[in-house]
Amino acid sequence: MMSKLRLHYAPDNASLCVRLALEELDLPYEAVLVDRAARAQKSPTYLALNPNGLIPVLETPQGAIFETGAILLWLAEQRGAQMPAIDAPRRGAALQWLIWLGNTLHPTQRMLFYPAQYTDGDSAALRTMTRARLTAQFDMLQAARDADWLDVNAATAQGCYLAPLLRWPALYGGATDWFELARWPRLRTFAQRFEERPAAQRAAVAEGLGQTPFSAPQPCNPPEGSAT
Repeated sequence: MMSKLRLHYAPDNASLCVRLALEELDLPYEAVLVDRAARAQKSPTYLALNPNGLIPVLETPQGAIFETGAILLWLAEQRGAQMPAIDAPRRGAALQWLIWLGNTLHPTQRMLFYPAQYTDGDSAALRTMTRARLTAQFDMLQAARDADWLDVNAATAQGCYLAPLLRWPALYGGATDWFELARWPRLRTFAQRFEERPAAQRAAVAEGLGQTPFSAPQPCNPPEGSAT
């Protein structure tokens, strides 16, 4: 059996994607709080694990891993679950969407939440443009024929990544009245189905996310730490 893993996390951060996967895979792990209020993610100790100073990090018997998508893929391959096998017909599409979430949708959201990191000019204008980009990206995912993982009652690495990305635009990044998940019925159905899974419910309790964390999110009330 794999030795216990250590997830360096902050409530309602990207580490939530990894916690969801760990809970779904029923892997033993220790959750280690990164105190964002004290900027612990920029401390020398944390930077030794992730030189980017970002959350999450997963410590494994083979060493520390950063980047959410890389961690999710590594976890999936430890148990032969949450991703199609290497020679499976759907492997390519599954990888495509996992990487798209990490390379496209998630970075676009970061621009919305932290505009000052991307411009020294008009943050309001950047946020307006970014909301339009996110809308187009959600439109594309809603219509994607090869994203069949959206439509099944099964935990996938892509699903563990997407669920929090459907939560955050409703809560963070200034004005949130632009975002209404009902505009994308397929994504809303996915969110409702996903949050009913026992693993998602355990993660929601651990981070104080409420009863409908993905389909109708409310601000988190974590037992420790802070989301911002």
